[in-house]
Amino acid sequence: MGSPRARIRPYRRSDLDELYRICLLTGDAGQDATPLYQDPRLLGHIFAAPYGVLEPSLAFVAEDAGGVGGYIVGASDTQAFEERLENEWWPGLRGRYPDPAPSLPAGRWTPDQQLAHAIHHPWRTDPELTARYPSHLHVNLESRLQGSGYGTRLTRTLIAALRAGGSRGLHLRVMASNHRAAGFYGHLGFTELPAAGGHLFGLDLQTTP
Repeated sequence: MGSPRARIRPYRRSDLDELYRICLLTGDAGQDATPLYQDPRLLGHIFAAPYGVLEPSLAFVAEDAGGVGGYIVGASDTQAFEERLENEWWPGLRGRYPDPAPSLPAGRWTPDQQLAHAIHHPWRTDPELTARYPSHLHVNLESRLQGSGYGTRLTRTLIAALRAGGSRGLHLRVMASNHRAAGFYGHLGFTELPAAGGHLFGLDLQTTP
């Protein structure tokens, strides 16, 4: 059988549940993270849904006969996006997901508690990184669309949108265990940057074709 045929299209508000679903199905270094979490929406709350809600113009999906099977989401100005998260996104979630008790050592947190802690103490991107690479992205594809060029098409679609909006550069992080993704971004022309605890990539949007 041939590879599935999918089209890349802009994100719609009705796609939000698909962002949650695909984020979970790819949340374990590209593999299904469903067995890891009691709450199936926790990963999406952090890594997918806020982009569809707060910056939908930089969200795109890959859709085939089976429905939405992949997405890319991004933020043009990472620093400004993180401020919006703090003001508009995290407060509602903090009321639903309590921070683990201080008496509980981090080494004993469940995966759900680890994400709850991230909601209360979100990652803030180094301003030195965003000075050169102000934008960032997350991209995920279900297994049926992997290896068929859709990750490349989604990424190039977002790059074009960021360039059109005047972004100087784009960065992203990849888990140390996700070697396939690390090779993918190198193939697309991203440069690996010094980082601890994983891979960090940057793309200069002013000079890279």
